[in-house]
Amino acid sequence: SCSLAEVMSEQLARQLDEENNSFPALTGSELLTADEAADTTSDLMLAQMLQMQFDREFDDQLRREEKKFNGDSKVSISFENYRKVHPYEDSDSSEDEVDWQDTRDDPYRAEKPQTTPRKGFTGKGKNITTKHDEVTCGRKNTARMDNFAPEVHVGDGLGMDLKLSNQVFNSLKQHCYSEQRRSARLHEKKEHSTAEQAVDPRTRLLMYKMVNAGVLENINGCISTGKESVVFHANGGSLEEQPVPDEVVLKVFKTTLNEFKNRDRYIKDDYRFKDRFSKLNPRKIIRLWAEKEMHNLWSRWWSFPPPDVMKKKHILVLSFIGKDHVPAPKLKDAMLGSEDMKDAYYQVLQMMQKLYQECNLVHADLSEYNILWHEGKVWLIDVSQSVEPTHPHGLEFLFRDCRNVATFFQKRGVSEALSVYELFNTVSGLNVPVGAEDEAEFMAEIVALEKRNEDHVQRRGKKTFPVATEDGGPPPLKPDTDD
Repeated sequence: SCSLAEVMSEQLARQLDEENNSFPALTGSELLTADEAADTTSDLMLAQMLQMQFDREFDDQLRREEKKFNGDSKVSISFENYRKVHPYEDSDSSEDEVDWQDTRDDPYRAEKPQTTPRKGFTGKGKNITTKHDEVTCGRKNTARMDNFAPEVHVGDGLGMDLKLSNQVFNSLKQHCYSEQRRSARLHEKKEHSTAEQAVDPRTRLLMYKMVNAGVLENINGCISTGKESVVFHANGGSLEEQPVPDEVVLKVFKTTLNEFKNRDRYIKDDYRFKDRFSKLNPRKIIRLWAEKEMHNLWSRWWSFPPPDVMKKKHILVLSFIGKDHVPAPKLKDAMLGSEDMKDAYYQVLQMMQKLYQECNLVHADLSEYNILWHEGKVWLIDVSQSVEPTHPHGLEFLFRDCRNVATFFQKRGVSEALSVYELFNTVSGLNVPVGAEDEAEFMAEIVALEKRNEDHVQRRGKKTFPVATEDGGPPPLKPDTDD
């Protein structure tokens, strides 16, 4: 114990100061080297070492919390201000801690323009500067570009003292907003729709399941694209309960209706799908479209060899028309001589008659693009839009098919090709008067016949088109009677 006077004495103060100077403050590197010592007798050094170790453990835990909090987000939140030790203080900081660098005192960072006071101006007299000053507004607009989306690269406008006018800044802001919306739409379309020569994740998963189930051996690639579907070539699998051909095609119906917007015209008036049609759900329409083609192939093409058809939602597995991964050419692209072209014409005419009179179907999209030529035979494809003759527009579709077929073969020099009107009457078995071969008058007769048939279907529920007579000639078109 000592008195207060001794404590306040200058001699005691110098003695305490010397004792404090005997333990100098240690830096981070010195603490690390001291950590390797076997033992130490300085309580201050032990305390500093323990504090340093605690700070490092705290920073590691903080880094893990930051990584967990941000996840895979494009916009991350930094916990830098909560750190105890920063990399520039720790000489042994690793390379992965570079992004922790404190940039608050960066000498190369451009200063943001000063904000205008609430009164709206600075200075006095001739030196007054309002908030509408061109230079001040330009610098403020440049600083406000930092608020754009992270994917917009605005550069170092402040460092270059860039001055943007209000018109330019508003245009850039509107452009960034439009690009964000467009990017979101493209991402949504890519994830949830079938595009050109590509499939969405759901369709891709269905195709993988077919391979895993043994329905398919492998999927080779795209061989054709159209307005309604994408066609892939594949090798058949080894299913015991349902054999699959060695070569098949996958017909994937597109889930986007951009290229085929009048698709509902072929479904909503078909009595088989009338009650199930929904214009609000595109995926349901696509499944109905695939089911419609499968139904047309299996239940209606009974006079032809039955095709190998399997359906999984909006994917159809069909027999491959071709050989050794080479698809059969379309009639448009086939190099045929005059005799082969004449033979192809008669085959098409015969198939159109069977399709209408025996299968009770109208192709509704028949042209040289949907006719294949393989091994001397004609093959009709793409019957998803096929309808019955009693369809409200069935005869119109048939007339359009006849016009496409007649025009193509007449251009190819087939002298035996019938005119559009003669071909229509030959295929349908009707006797629609040709008159002066005016298409408008002929179409008016067809529309009147469709209207009469639609009224009878609503009243009696049966078809009223007259059939061919026993002598093979077309029957006369008699006026409608209710007797």
